[in-house]
Amino acid sequence: MHLLDELEARGLLADVTHRDELGQLLAQGNVPHYAGYDPTGTSLHLGNLVPVILQARLQRAGHRPFVLVGGATGMVGDPSGRSNERNLLDDATLEANVAAVRAQLGRFLDFDAGPSGAVLVNNADWLRRFGYLEFLRDVGKHLTVNYMTAKDSVRTRLEDRETGISYTEFSYMLLQAYDFVHLAQHHGCRLQVGGSDQWGNITAGTELQHKLGRPRIYALVAPLLLDATGQKMGKTSTGLRVWLDADQMSPYNFFQHFLNVPDADVGKLLRIFSWRPIGELDELVRAHLLDPGKRLAQHVLAEEMTRWVHGAEATQLAIAATQAMFSGGDKVDVGQLMATLTAIGAEVPESQVPREQLVAGIGIVDLLVRTGLQSSKGAARRLVEQGGVYLNNERVSAVDLVVTTEHLAGAGLLLRTGKKSYHLVRVS
Repeated sequence: MHLLDELEARGLLADVTHRDELGQLLAQGNVPHYAGYDPTGTSLHLGNLVPVILQARLQRAGHRPFVLVGGATGMVGDPSGRSNERNLLDDATLEANVAAVRAQLGRFLDFDAGPSGAVLVNNADWLRRFGYLEFLRDVGKHLTVNYMTAKDSVRTRLEDRETGISYTEFSYMLLQAYDFVHLAQHHGCRLQVGGSDQWGNITAGTELQHKLGRPRIYALVAPLLLDATGQKMGKTSTGLRVWLDADQMSPYNFFQHFLNVPDADVGKLLRIFSWRPIGELDELVRAHLLDPGKRLAQHVLAEEMTRWVHGAEATQLAIAATQAMFSGGDKVDVGQLMATLTAIGAEVPESQVPREQLVAGIGIVDLLVRTGLQSSKGAARRLVEQGGVYLNNERVSAVDLVVTTEHLAGAGLLLRTGKKSYHLVRVS
């Protein structure tokens, strides 16, 4: 399958300029390309993996990726997809963010020497040397205000009279356009890739290149990650962003996020992020739909995504912890489970109960309220009666169950309500 056709089949092509020309260029040999990542924080997030996977697929096809970390544009802020102004970052914060993002990107692309080896660049290296008047003369005069305000990223902000858009963010498009032209001139980059919210900024670069009378450069964007309801993916059910840094989101919770992807979204995510052939993924989804309760497709997605982002060891720990938490039966050893969860950095709710209290016995209803799994004794009783409470992965059938040391599974107890809410009880 032609590379562009495969990207489209995988749901990774929303728009592209001069598709036939670009397709021929990609078929002829190494096409240097780039994507930009503004260091607005110390970690990339799930949405950033769309341009990352585009670059990774292009690299595997023999095309050199340039990874631009926006040390200069990160100081300005991209208005694309935002309804308000970004906070401006000081130099020290920006420098720390740049270093963190650079290290993170090194896990996803091959930076080894060779014709398709990835190259890291920082636009601060050329933009900070640009004088303001020089920039207006050499760049600003080539793109009209009419052209810039026609772009969605600018127009939507202009239409919001309360928020508006500052001249600082309005200028961002010019900076990114010049980045593309600079990389084309000095590194031979012929293509820029990104998410569809970057279409206006990327095509501004192709337009600037054209106005300067230089060889054609190309734009390719993938659709934004949207779920079946049309909402942006990339956040958990509690509203927290899905970060790629293990300190900001543990590998275990990262694994759980993908394990709980709805059936309506799992096939799309597999096609985008899995390296398996499309035909094999289609077979996997068909097998999954025969018995959705087994979450076969979600298990494959969670394992492949976690391995890609956090590595094989963290993935195995996440799988082991998941099996211990949710596999059922009486095999759970809470002490071993705690060690596994600690090793993987999982944020797991827990509390302590003195051994003497457990010797005397604690009613299951009281324990559910004490651990915060239920807000009241009445709610706890109803949940037990409905069969929604588990102790060490065994369903609790009696409201009057008294939990004692006989129920210990190693160093503690594992309580669970429903499919996802769990609590570790340490016995001291």
